[in-house]
Amino acid sequence: MKEDINEDELVNRIIELIQSKKGFDIKIFNLRGLASFADYFIICSADADVQVKAIADEIDKELRKEGVKSYHREGYNTLNWVLLDYFDVVVHVFKKDTRDFYNLEKLWGDAEIKEIPNEF
Repeated sequence: MKEDINEDELVNRIIELIQSKKGFDIKIFNLRGLASFADYFIICSADADVQVKAIADEIDKELRKEGVKSYHREGYNTLNWVLLDYFDVVVHVFKKDTRDFYNLEKLWGDAEIKEIPNEF
């Protein structure tokens, strides 16, 4: 991750990028003290696999322009669930039905969760 951007700025920028591609049901999970591999999860939903790809591509493309590169990416082969790992911030872009099936909200129910209102 780029040295001069803090986690809060990165989280806010990712939220903006998700919203720019009409991602919805956005939640930020504060995992500090609960997980050693990340401080935040950002989860959002999309209606179709093309929207999942559009959201993930927008995040990756714009953050790269700003000097922030992902450590790991996965899920591009099926586009039901794309994960972008920025070390302390992990982004999950789900197709709605896949998100319902995996229910990360329940799995990480001990985390402080902030819901971002849909903008449309």
